[in-house]
Amino acid sequence: MNEEEIVTRVRSLHPQAVIDIAGEDCSFELYVVSEAFTGVSILKRQQPILALFKEEISNGTLHALTIKAKTPAELSSQGGLVQIQPLA
Repeated sequence: MNEEEIVTRVRSLHPQAVIDIAGEDCSFELYVVSEAFTGVSILKRQQPILALFKEEISNGTLHALTIKAKTPAELSSQGGLVQIQPLA
């Protein structure tokens, strides 16, 4: 998988979200910022996103997908979107 494929799938679920991604091959870190996460637990934010990649995770095409799902208010209280550094 590549970054573009991952962002396209996440955008299908959260079209208004701000998305940032880093990684390569089969390991990625994903930031998704959306008002849709307001009042939703961290686990419930991540589950639908992970479900988009169920097959790829099962067959090993996607080995690791770290998801940081935040609301805009949570992000602003942390000082803004952190520039994601590529995974080592």
